[in-house]
Amino acid sequence: MTQTTGSMITFKRPDGKDVQGYLAKPQKLEGAPAIVVIQEWWGLNDQIRGVADRYAQAGYLALVPDLYRGKMTVEKEEAHHLMSGLDFGDAASQDIRGAVQYLKTQTAQVAVTGYCMGGALTLLTLTQTPEVSAGVVWYGCPPLEYIDASKIKVPVLAHWATQDAFFPITTIDDLDKKLAEAKVDYESHRYLAAHAFANETAVGHGRIAETQYDPVWAQLAWDRTLTFFGRTLWSKPA
Repeated sequence: MTQTTGSMITFKRPDGKDVQGYLAKPQKLEGAPAIVVIQEWWGLNDQIRGVADRYAQAGYLALVPDLYRGKMTVEKEEAHHLMSGLDFGDAASQDIRGAVQYLKTQTAQVAVTGYCMGGALTLLTLTQTPEVSAGVVWYGCPPLEYIDASKIKVPVLAHWATQDAFFPITTIDDLDKKLAEAKVDYESHRYLAAHAFANETAVGHGRIAETQYDPVWAQLAWDRTLTFFGRTLWSKPA
């Protein structure tokens, strides 16, 4: 496996304020596209840094903006508190867009991807960040009334869990319909899995788990994601 060199950096939001983030670099930096990776509700922890490292190992420059300003947790109640205190509109239009704009100074093609809370923020970002080239959503969406699908002008791939206790699949039915009506270039996949099935630290307890890692579905979704990024980021001229 290729070694990556991840480190914390500081970049500017559009409003000029500083934000920190974790940046993982590929072995071959020249010509590499970039991906903004958006955290789950736990914060900028080792797991999401590992996701950025994995994208870097696949040849991408990957940046995880620190939306919680250094705070993180492993406790569900505290994670809910941190997420509830986050201004989603500000995070999407300032922190995440700032990360995209920073990466655009490094490379021509920048995508955004996010998991759980980050999936919801990915969809919001796609409606208000014209610099983005593509997006991949992992089992998370905002209230549908917050999505102006007419503003999504780039290809989108999404991974949903049919047994998701947080984002019911009936809501995803409505989202799929909304994006189809707006003629978004949208590829959607569903997996017989629980929420967070691609997070290797999500180990459920009891007979019915709210979150549960599934290595088979996680690998399939990862392969589909790399194929999608290969088609939408590498094939375009710089």
